[in-house]
Amino acid sequence: MTNNARFSNLNADKIEGTLQRLSKRISERFPERGLNAVCDELLSISKTAKDRSRWMATPLVGLRIAISFLIALIVVGLVAMFFNLRKPDTGFTVAEFVQLFESAINDIILIGLAILFLTKMEARIKRSRALKAIHELRAIAHIIDMHQLTKEPEFALYEKENTASSPHHDLNAFQLARYLDYCSEMLSLTGKIAALYVQQFDDPVVLAAVNEIETLTTGLSNKIWQKLVILHSAESS
Repeated sequence: MTNNARFSNLNADKIEGTLQRLSKRISERFPERGLNAVCDELLSISKTAKDRSRWMATPLVGLRIAISFLIALIVVGLVAMFFNLRKPDTGFTVAEFVQLFESAINDIILIGLAILFLTKMEARIKRSRALKAIHELRAIAHIIDMHQLTKEPEFALYEKENTASSPHHDLNAFQLARYLDYCSEMLSLTGKIAALYVQQFDDPVVLAAVNEIETLTTGLSNKIWQKLVILHSAESS
């Protein structure tokens, strides 16, 4: 394998390996935190994504054979009908000819649409599965965001007077920085998993959905990095 081949595509195994290491890092530092379970779920999704992306890159031979057979039947039936047409003994009036011509055009359009529908069936099946998988990634991105939502730097840097309903804060500045780093890494990897679905499946609808995931995860990561900047600025001052 050449260097260009190695670096021109995302490697699903590398993404899975990175998530496995991240899961270990989180479990070792925060064994009792729910973030650990979220990372394990993301790891499970990445394994499924690897199999799905490979399936999407593989032609559905059985479906293609069935579709080709149906299209051949339609074409044969259309040709047979054409050759079996007989001109009436009395001939056509102008009105009858126009009516027959319009009917023939409508039939040809409908048959063409039916053939087009059949030829796009494989892409629609793959698109449907990809969109369902991308919806899972969108959901887990929001779950990751929920875990970092109340992790505010000021609670680790300054003494605060909490109310009875205040979120529980028991992380020091270093622990909070690591927690936020883990969230940011998970969001980045979520975008990488989504990109697997369009790596070998050129579909504009799926590509748009993947772009939405990347925009979402980038925006959520930016919020995290704002918190990290505050933490690092306070530590260096």
